[in-house]
Amino acid sequence: MIDVQPINVDGNLYQGVSVTLPKTTLLVITGKSGYIMCGALDVKLLNDKLADRNVIAGKAVGVRTLDDLLHAPLAEVTIGAEKLGIHIGTTGIDALKLMA
Repeated sequence: MIDVQPINVDGNLYQGVSVTLPKTTLLVITGKSGYIMCGALDVKLLNDKLADRNVIAGKAVGVRTLDDLLHAPLAEVTIGAEKLGIHIGTTGIDALKLMA
């Protein structure tokens, strides 16, 4: 099942997507310039193979819901995210604020 819902962070609208898969759930919250995602995000791929795209993204691990993703500290971030001031340990909600 795929669930899509709007998420409002300080007046900025983001889109939360939850995809139920066998034995796991894929979680993403995306905005205009970047996104945060569950542990399925391959930050190394984005930084190495897709570096020319300057993807702004962060990964949180151990999250089970979109609310968890908002409040969890990011375990990895892309180079593009670091340029915006998003670092390992930044919460998902704070990362989204910086992406606004």
